[in-house]
Amino acid sequence: MQATETHVTPAEKFANVCAILEKHGRHPAKLIPILQAVQEEYGYLPEEVLTFVAVALDVPAARVFGVATFYAHFALEPRGKYVVRLCNGTACHVKKSIPILDALYRKLGISEKKPKHELITIEIVACLGACGLAPVMVINEDVYGQMTPDRAVKLIDEILEKEAALV
Repeated sequence: MQATETHVTPAEKFANVCAILEKHGRHPAKLIPILQAVQEEYGYLPEEVLTFVAVALDVPAARVFGVATFYAHFALEPRGKYVVRLCNGTACHVKKSIPILDALYRKLGISEKKPKHELITIEIVACLGACGLAPVMVINEDVYGQMTPDRAVKLIDEILEKEAALV
């Protein structure tokens, strides 16, 4: 008995993306909200989905990829369940954000070249817009100001303990 090859149409493969596109009227001016919804769906922006969005909106793929790579909020690679954004803007850098980053890397056994732990992704951003709280770190949507290496590691420990309890 020979295995039959199933053919999946792009509409079937990208049914959720099609629903997002329809919700936004397939309007090219809604590209950013469309990409936000796609990222919410997948956790990141897969390359093939970006290409599909470009074709569906009848815009150049370079425009879609340009928007996706311009905004720090968008991710082109899968990320961990927890995304830690550490600000390294001027105010945060002056108030020693780099030792915080080093402490996070040590704690998680990762590096700048491999900033993803199985649960946690570390992202360095130019500015989080909370300079008065420098140095600032955001875990998913929660903002933590006046961060220190010890406080950062403690927050990571809490995440790891919480996740271990779920297993």
